[in-house]
Amino acid sequence: MPKQSDSEPTATGEVVRGKGEIRERVAFESARRARLAVPAFAGGVLYLLGSITSASTLKGLPTVGVLQGLAPALEGKPNPAVSPRAAEIRFYDHHSSGLIAGALLGAIALVILLFVLLFLYENARFRRPQTAPVTRWFVLVGGIGLPLLTLVGGIVQALDAHSFVSGHDFTTHAVESALTKNGLYEVLGYVTPLCALAFVGGMIAVMVPTVRVGLQPRWLGIVGGAAAFILLIPSEQLSLITAFWMVATGILLMGRMPGGDPPAWAAGEARPWPSQATVRAERAQQRGRGRGRDTVPEPLAPVPNGEGQKRRRRKRGK
Repeated sequence: MPKQSDSEPTATGEVVRGKGEIRERVAFESARRARLAVPAFAGGVLYLLGSITSASTLKGLPTVGVLQGLAPALEGKPNPAVSPRAAEIRFYDHHSSGLIAGALLGAIALVILLFVLLFLYENARFRRPQTAPVTRWFVLVGGIGLPLLTLVGGIVQALDAHSFVSGHDFTTHAVESALTKNGLYEVLGYVTPLCALAFVGGMIAVMVPTVRVGLQPRWLGIVGGAAAFILLIPSEQLSLITAFWMVATGILLMGRMPGGDPPAWAAGEARPWPSQATVRAERAQQRGRGRGRDTVPEPLAPVPNGEGQKRRRRKRGK
């Protein structure tokens, strides 16, 4: 980490950084960008692969409708020896490797995303000290808890499914114990969504200041906010947005973003993007200048001098 030099707050509460501190920070960020760029790019690919692996594995999952579930009770067998949902657990057991592989790829991608978000947050806070410190805790809690609990949940599901298939009790009670009414499942069911909400809130909170200080383009920040919400919705199609943001951020960290690197990186200070009103005003001003250059003034008509007027009067007198 770069050394912290003397920084004096102004009357408005803003912190003025010294030139030496800014140079040191820019050098530190450049080195970190070089190390995080490829992992960020690869994390997007891994996240997409994990989503595709899980979705393709679950495509053959047998579903039990309401009528199928009530069929034993309608036949006078409230607790049949083999529950209609036993096939579902057998499916989990036979495809446990694919499900764990998808969860593992997704967990690795989320850990990479954690480091990327922390890096962006620290850079934004250096340029704008008013950035909320609680953002870091949301990112840390969610970024550590969500991938860990997701992976643990996949492993526990595989172990319970194998235990169910290897046993002799296939009743409805045994199915419910293997799928939902498990002590660890209940804990994961409460804690995992909380970690997901913390991570989503932290990611959105990182997008706002990074766009505000000019570290990433406005459109990329909007995509990042959408990608955060998609973390709550496991979907093979929507995961493309999250993967795209991570890949685009990797390209940004490489310094190969189309249109050039945002100036805030090299400046070490905030370089806010102009508002839409400012952009429209500048475009209108440029159009006005262009029209002024293209317009050729018409030649002025010669003003008749006094002699000309006298000659006209003489001719009229004659």
